[in-house]
Amino acid sequence: MAERERETIITTDSGGRGGGTLLAVVLLIAILVVLFLLFGRGLIGGGGTEKIDADVSIDTPAPGGGGS
Repeated sequence: MAERERETIITTDSGGRGGGTLLAVVLLIAILVVLFLLFGRGLIGGGGTEKIDADVSIDTPAPGGGGS
């Protein structure tokens, strides 16, 4: 008997989601980093307490200053 040559090709449909999912995850991480840098600097560590030196003088008129 003669042997026949046989070739089998198996293909799978991945749906093309691998690249899109990876891109979405990288984009989400980038957005979170930008939001943290804009708004979250004081959230971790509670922010520092700063001493504010204000030298304010208010001049008020003397009581009973004379009127008409």
